[in-house]
Order: sequence, then C-alpha cells, then structure tokens
Amino acid sequence: MQTVTRRKLMRTVGLAVSAAVLGAAGGRMATADEAAQANYFHAFAFQWKPDVTDAKKLRAEREIIGLQGQIPGLLETHVGENISPHGKGYTFGGIMRFRDKASLDAYPQHPAHQALLVWLKPLIDAVELDLRA
Repeated sequence: MQTVTRRKLMRTVGLAVSAAVLGAAGGRMATADEAAQANYFHAFAFQWKPDVTDAKKLRAEREIIGLQGQIPGLLETHVGENISPHGKGYTFGGIMRFRDKASLDAYPQHPAHQALLVWLKPLIDAVELDLRA
C-alpha cells in the first residue's frame, strides 16, 4: 500500500485544479475570474407536440447546434435524443455552456435565438434550467 503524504496530496490537487483552469481558458492559463466564471449552463428538454415531423426535429437540432459561433460567450453546445427511460415524455434535449453569467443572461434575447423560437416554440412543451455548476 502506497503512503500518501500531505505534500503528494496537495501536489495532486494542485495539478487537478491547474488542469481545470487550463481547460476553462482554452489551453492557456486562465485568470482567477475566468476560472470562476466558466461553468454557467443552460439545459433544456422538449416534449414534441403531436404530428411534429422528423424533418422539423432535425431542423431544430441543426439550428440549435448552429447557435454555436453566433451567440457571444456560448462555449459548447450538445443536443440529442433523450435516451433515459425516465424522460417523462421529454424525448429531446441539450446543454449549453457559457463563458460567464452575462453571456448566459444575454442568450435568450439574442436575435439568432429569437429567430429559432419563432418557428420552434409552437412545436414543443419545454423545460429549461440555468445553473452554475
């Protein structure tokens, strides 16, 4: 059995924190503010209304993914079919990671998001969560 000293433990923890900070900054050393602000998420799930076609579902997926690069501060976008057996009718969902709270707060009003909602909102019953994790 290997003995773990306090020094080894602190070095390991320090390396893990450094890796997280580097990851949050896109490979460069992040400032403390960047590291603290890099974990704001918007999660959503859809129940499709009856008779929504597969083509419209595919369009929704493509357009949500297409917000990446249009929305300032949107760092990651992941969408797809809900594969959980506990989905309660929510068959599609996604999660987006934002640079900071200001970016997350600006997202709903962005023109690209508003354009998506014009045609998508009548096709879904949705649940949304915004969180810092």
